Amino acid sequence: MTDVLLAVGTRKGLFLARRRGSAGGKSGAWEFDGPHFNAQAVYSVGIAPRPGGTPRLLVGGDSSHWGPSVFHSDDLGATWQEPKRPAVRFPEDTGASLERVWQLQPAGPGEPGVVYAGTEPAALFRSEDGGETFELVRPLWEHPTRGRWAPGGGGEAVHTVLADPRDPRAVTVAVSAAGVFRTLDGGASWVPSNTGISAVFMPDPYPEFGQCVHKIARDAADPDRLYLQNHWGVYRSDDAGARWTSIGDSLPSDFGFPVVAHPRRGGVAYVFPLNADADRVPAGRRCRVFRTEDAGGSWQPLGTGLPEAAHYGPVLRDAMWTDDADPAGIYFGNRNGELFASADEGESWRQLASHLPDVLCVRAAVMG
Repeated sequence: MTDVLLAVGTRKGLFLARRRGSAGGKSGAWEFDGPHFNAQAVYSVGIAPRPGGTPRLLVGGDSSHWGPSVFHSDDLGATWQEPKRPAVRFPEDTGASLERVWQLQPAGPGEPGVVYAGTEPAALFRSEDGGETFELVRPLWEHPTRGRWAPGGGGEAVHTVLADPRDPRAVTVAVSAAGVFRTLDGGASWVPSNTGISAVFMPDPYPEFGQCVHKIARDAADPDRLYLQNHWGVYRSDDAGARWTSIGDSLPSDFGFPVVAHPRRGGVAYVFPLNADADRVPAGRRCRVFRTEDAGGSWQPLGTGLPEAAHYGPVLRDAMWTDDADPAGIYFGNRNGELFASADEGESWRQLASHLPDVLCVRAAVMG
């Protein structure tokens, strides 16, 4: 039996679900509670493992009255703590103020206690105390290209942070809409890493930076292999982001937002295609996840158990995730407020919830 924790951030609060049984909810019942942070938009959730204890939950809340904040819980949401001083704040000399925390990402087992926050305005912050206080990573904030970054449709934000499991000094981030940037020296220096990624809206369709990257995921078996969903384009890199190759030819559309990699199987990744940037509904108006098992050489639609009628619920960049059970559970929520889960790596699906507020992010983890 596998105990799974599911965290669903929505436009109006955070919902938590637990089940004891196989991943994805194929047997047994899910128990939901919430909303936590009622009426706050929850764009980011992090689940940070702690040796010998329950994981720490980190939540980026966004109150229209009180503003953005980072909360944490060490008892799976029974109680929450908020620092007396804002956990994420821009130094006064930057002249900037925090609009939103888009990403809360634990660095991984190589750096226990380290958590990254990606924000709007586009910046990276680093915490060494489990997300209670953060410091601005200045070299990225002061990057010489920064004055020419432009916001995407959702704003100018760091929305993806990937630490290399082999070397915690190697970190990859995605910035909307400035593209991919990498550091190999723990954040002391950063280089654009967008070779091969198209920016169809730019005069130069292959610029050094300026791409509207929507999400990046790392392959489970090969840490140098990355998958990227762009604003038009699905790509793979086999050299940790130095160069990118298109892998979207067999998809019904290569426009979309999320991309996730299987937690253990190399070459396996999932996307949710949308019709177009000007028609942001499921491709062909069919609710379908697409999976590759050959690193993007081909893609197969996965729809058993998903709605068959015309469907209009897009999936946002952080609203699809996997757990690390065996077989892996796959989860996604959409802007219709529907939440779906697969217990068998996408082969079949069941609907866990409906009529939720607009789903902004989904995270899942196996417990115990």
